[in-house]
Amino acid sequence: MANVSTRQLKKQVLEWLRHPDFETCVSRILGLPLRRVVNPLFSFLYSLDDSVKWRAVSAMGAVVSELAAAEIESARIVMRRFIWNLNDESGGIGWGSPEAMGETMARSRQLAEEFGCILVSYLRPDMNYLEHEALQRGVIWGLGRLAHERPGLVDEAGRFLPPYLDSVDPVLRGMAVWTAGAFPLAFNRKRLEALAGDGCTFKLYRNNRLEVVIIGHLAVEILKSGEKRTTR
Repeated sequence: MANVSTRQLKKQVLEWLRHPDFETCVSRILGLPLRRVVNPLFSFLYSLDDSVKWRAVSAMGAVVSELAAAEIESARIVMRRFIWNLNDESGGIGWGSPEAMGETMARSRQLAEEFGCILVSYLRPDMNYLEHEALQRGVIWGLGRLAHERPGLVDEAGRFLPPYLDSVDPVLRGMAVWTAGAFPLAFNRKRLEALAGDGCTFKLYRNNRLEVVIIGHLAVEILKSGEKRTTR
């Protein structure tokens, strides 16, 4: 692939992101020069096609975690680029960056230990709070992905979920319910109980696929699993 143009590489990456088998998609992308494939993946984080966008999130996490294992500074550069994209001074909006940060850290403990606190800071009004609702969805999902994979690493984030669990936006509210399931149940039990009858739906990307989820059913699922953990 060394002689392939940037345009051809981007076209090839998109073709693989659309491959019906997720594992094939990721394995083929990991077979490319890792540093070179980062830029095409960044562009697909902005895709309006949900399937392509979320596949790009997963693939980016796989690529950057592999980079971290081989050459950690190259991986840190990508993580800093995510952060820059979410900075007002960047001039952009940073679509997909918080999700990709969370996915990457779910796959790389070293990067999670170094950058996890920054992802948490985007929820905190006293720190780097992001006001854009669509970006808040990404931060909540990214934290959920990280916390579900690495329990205990960012538990303090669970205390900042209540405003999102109370959101009028069903997508943000649903994302917050899913993420709350990664933290100690005591943090958000009452709100989850109040949401048990919530009939609104949203699309949730988990286990490498998009699914339509009823918020109330998810809240009940989390309450039951939380009770099992506390009684062990």
